[in-house]
Amino acid sequence: MLLDVKGLRKSYPGGDGPVPVLRGVDLSVRGGETLALTGESGSGKSTFLHLVAGLDRADAGSIWLDGEEVADLDDRGRARLRRGTVGIVFQQFNLIPSLDVAGNIAFQARLAGRDDPGRVADLAARLGLEDQMAKYPEDLSGGQQQRVAIARVLAARPKLVLADEPTGNLDEATAERVMEVMTALVAETGAALLVVTHSERLAAGLSRRVHLARGVVS
Repeated sequence: MLLDVKGLRKSYPGGDGPVPVLRGVDLSVRGGETLALTGESGSGKSTFLHLVAGLDRADAGSIWLDGEEVADLDDRGRARLRRGTVGIVFQQFNLIPSLDVAGNIAFQARLAGRDDPGRVADLAARLGLEDQMAKYPEDLSGGQQQRVAIARVLAARPKLVLADEPTGNLDEATAERVMEVMTALVAETGAALLVVTHSERLAAGLSRRVHLARGVVS
């Protein structure tokens, strides 16, 4: 099992005391699996991704990722995990303004010691970015920036890709193409893909779907 989550709980401070977001989430994901995580806004989907990626700490429960308990890792260990094991596609893109598209795509792979110019070029072509490689993020549309962010994650060949609404800034036709590329590339490497989405169409194209409601999955 690549990802095994048991009894995950997380609350945030509120005016009248802690506000529970996750109330005991259990979820397992195998290598090669593609999974859609759905749920209403505010149901804790993004919180769940942040906990799995080691960007925040859970109040209780366990997260085993590729044989490591995320809660046992210090900040350096969590950073190492994000460099080489897990890749995250954020809604905010988080591109580096001082790097052109080619540099942004290669950035994560270089940190992981997996720099491969051929893969960068292949990803750019498959995501329709081959004519944008010398441009900087400020020169791109929101949809183009989203595709660069996706390419950057895939270039590093992570074992688990976490994607938070990865096609939210794309038109329907481009969204379909991007999801086809993402699922094909994770299949080629045996990685797993966990996608937070509101799109029924996107969810239907993945191998499994779970729904998050009232702090638990079903």
